[in-house]
Amino acid sequence: MNKVFALLVFAGVPISVIGSLLHWPNVIMFVIYCVTIIALAAFMGRSTESLAVVSGPRIGGLLNATFGNAVELIISIFALKAGLIGVVLASLTGSVLGNLLLVAGLSFFVGGIKFKRQKFNVFDARHNSGLLMFAIIVAFVIPEVFAKDMNEAKTMSLSIGVSVILIALYLFALFFKLVTHRGVYQHEGEEGAHAHEEPEWSKGKALLILAASTAAVAYVSERLVHTFEEVGNTFGWSELFIGVIIVAIVGNAAEHASAIIMAYKNKMDIAVEIAVGSTLQIAMFVAPVLVLISLFFETSMPLVFTLPELVAMVSAVLVTIVISNDGETNWFEGLTLLAAYFIMGIGFYLL
Repeated sequence: MNKVFALLVFAGVPISVIGSLLHWPNVIMFVIYCVTIIALAAFMGRSTESLAVVSGPRIGGLLNATFGNAVELIISIFALKAGLIGVVLASLTGSVLGNLLLVAGLSFFVGGIKFKRQKFNVFDARHNSGLLMFAIIVAFVIPEVFAKDMNEAKTMSLSIGVSVILIALYLFALFFKLVTHRGVYQHEGEEGAHAHEEPEWSKGKALLILAASTAAVAYVSERLVHTFEEVGNTFGWSELFIGVIIVAIVGNAAEHASAIIMAYKNKMDIAVEIAVGSTLQIAMFVAPVLVLISLFFETSMPLVFTLPELVAMVSAVLVTIVISNDGETNWFEGLTLLAAYFIMGIGFYLL
């Protein structure tokens, strides 16, 4: 399978460049771009797995989420520059739903088919639950409620204030997990779980491939954005559906693939760290950073989502917390998360 992905990367990246330069039909390029990104995601997954063996599951998961979300950030900056505020907010919503329901759901389902019960660090799960409650239910709902009685200037001021607080708390959360309380809430035996495992690539090679793959994904993803309008018209997809479902899935393809691979190998701490860690990074870092970056463009982006987007994200958080707070999972719980994602997907498609 690795040879297939390698072939798709070495063929897909040049074809993507040639096709964009020669202005091939957008529908054809849409398929080429998507396949290329999925193949590149496989390389990112292998790099992350090598780094996780060397650095541990938390840092491995954090690296994967960061490199994966860099793509989302780049796509969103281009969209902000074009004034597509609705698409950016919809893609952020889609990232939260995709990570919590689709990625976690597929990881639990695929891993659960192979293993009847899979366990992960319950202390990490509870810690992440608190941050999810804060980031989505507090920090996203408050601007929506308060903005109803505010003018545009006050709404932006509120959004900037909330964004600064979110970024600060996210940095403190990383400091807490990786510095002051690193290993404090570790599973027994978790410390040596990777001691006898050899990484596929060295640390330097894995970082180099991860960086190169991310750069290639960013290039292809940026081109992909320009095909959405024509593809949407061809298949009857609305702007909201494209933002919530298509942009989010493609923009986060790297961690999608990695989390599922990790779950299949029963490395659930890494799989959960990728799925939930990526959600927290989107909500507490990427979204507020985009609010601040938008101040330099013609149209500023307030941190105010539509009601369907907000209700969907809050529902996803609550379902995820209920399912994951016990520190173990199975295929049926994965299927439940997937069912929730498809229900929301149908709703956004019909809007």
